[in-house]
Amino acid sequence: MPGNGTVMSIPPLIVRSVRQGWQWQWRRLMTGLGPADDKGNYQRPDSTPMQTSVPEAEDLRERDPDRRPRLLIGRSCPWAHRTWLMVKLRGLENSLEVLTAKADHEEGRWRLDPSWLGCSSLLELYRRCGAEPSLRATVPVLVDPGRTEQDEPRLLGNDSTPLSEALNRWPADPEVTNLAPAHLQQRIERWQQLLQPAVNDGVYRCGFARNQSAYNRASVAMVNALDEVERSLERDGPWLCGTTLTLADVRLFPTLIRWETVYAPLFGCSARPLWMLPELWKWRQRFMALPGVEITCDAEAWRSDYFGALFPLNPGGIVPDAPKLSTLVNSTIPLP
Repeated sequence: MPGNGTVMSIPPLIVRSVRQGWQWQWRRLMTGLGPADDKGNYQRPDSTPMQTSVPEAEDLRERDPDRRPRLLIGRSCPWAHRTWLMVKLRGLENSLEVLTAKADHEEGRWRLDPSWLGCSSLLELYRRCGAEPSLRATVPVLVDPGRTEQDEPRLLGNDSTPLSEALNRWPADPEVTNLAPAHLQQRIERWQQLLQPAVNDGVYRCGFARNQSAYNRASVAMVNALDEVERSLERDGPWLCGTTLTLADVRLFPTLIRWETVYAPLFGCSARPLWMLPELWKWRQRFMALPGVEITCDAEAWRSDYFGALFPLNPGGIVPDAPKLSTLVNSTIPLP
């Protein structure tokens, strides 16, 4: 048995009873953390879809700075990270602002500190904007405070996929990069259909799997998808859609930049270390080097939130050390 070489002194009956009791409680906790189907496969919680909208360019130009829309993110959330990257890569800071919500590990909700629009939590902000009670208070969320203080604030969108597309259409300088050119739409959508379930959701399917079979299915699908990305980059790189940086790259990066610091150690995404995928490794280095990207990456915040908040996966609450992110990303791949 694993251990320090001594024989376990606790009676076997007690060990079995405690183990069965802990497994029962673990399943209850996991049900609250993330639902699963009858085969133990994690299923992302459903949320009421809402239409994502973009204000008119003239409207944004006429606003005072303090009445600009706000994009609320959480530093540890990969879905919010996508939208933050869109702001940085397209230089949208002159027409919207980014606010960071803080994860409250004890209450399991997002806090606003300092408060905004009289709200100290994301849930309060959703209610302040007239959101339906069935709408989960999640990040990212884009909020329009209105042109005047008399206007009622409203939600412009809270799903990372349509929000990323909306931010690509967001009024900006005509020379700002279009990350979804028409001639690449089909390729971008193809990567979305492959990578969203297998990789972006796949890390959670591994980490929140209820049994070994569910984990194995998620892990195999993830490895197959990463191998397909590797072959594509080797054949048609340097980006997922060839020579042009697109939404496909933006959607994948937040997952892969968290790989070694969160998803491998906590979620068990260890079947294919990224150093075994040299083209993908270089792709991540290229993306990290893009202007404005590195400032959006905070590995300490990621580890604190993931290891600190996901109690069923890390009951001790211990946050492990990790190499400095820039050192990790820019290191040379080890020789076989």
